[in-house]
Amino acid sequence: MDSEQPLPREVKVIDSASLFRLEEQAGDLGMSQRLDPAWVRANAASDGTHYLWPTLWHSLSHRPEVPRQLRCELLITVRAGDRVLSLLDVLPHDFTPLPRVTSREEGMQVRRLLDRAPSVREWLLREAEGPGRL
Repeated sequence: MDSEQPLPREVKVIDSASLFRLEEQAGDLGMSQRLDPAWVRANAASDGTHYLWPTLWHSLSHRPEVPRQLRCELLITVRAGDRVLSLLDVLPHDFTPLPRVTSREEGMQVRRLLDRAPSVREWLLREAEGPGRL
């Protein structure tokens, strides 16, 4: 890949099966940004819609055998219906065929959700505090 290749300007929509597959692949390849697949399986809504928003190209300079990845913001719908923010490194050949949002308005709505969503860590801390606690 050309180092000057532009970042894809499309938001991808993924189902939970695709999310699980991408998280497992990121773990298998030792990519920098990923979640524990067991956590994803336990917390992601099984019928949820999740989104990938590319933010930068990322390479593992100390591991040249791992291809360059797209580092994406990941909006996960969790079982309780909340949405949480994480990052996920995705290989370009896995990113490209994923379905994209259907309109600019939907993409802008995803951007607003990404801007407001708590990180996975923040969400976990809030969940640990329990209901009725600040």
